[in-house]
Amino acid sequence: MIKNVLTFDEAVEYTGYSRSYLYKLTYAGIIPYSKPNGKSIFFDRQKLEAWLLGNPRKSLLEKQQEAATYITTKRK
Repeated sequence: MIKNVLTFDEAVEYTGYSRSYLYKLTYAGIIPYSKPNGKSIFFDRQKLEAWLLGNPRKSLLEKQQEAATYITTKRK
């Protein structure tokens, strides 16, 4: 069973970030998190995954394929 809500320590393990870096991200409000009781920090797995996969970069192959498609569609 996959948990939908991760504790701080589980998020550290899941992301591979150090505890101190994850604290910095939460303190700065950069990463989405919840603090329901004002003390413990929790992460929604889906929001965390979306944040981790934000700002994607295309591979060289994807860029080449886009360029080839662009060239062939502009010639018609």
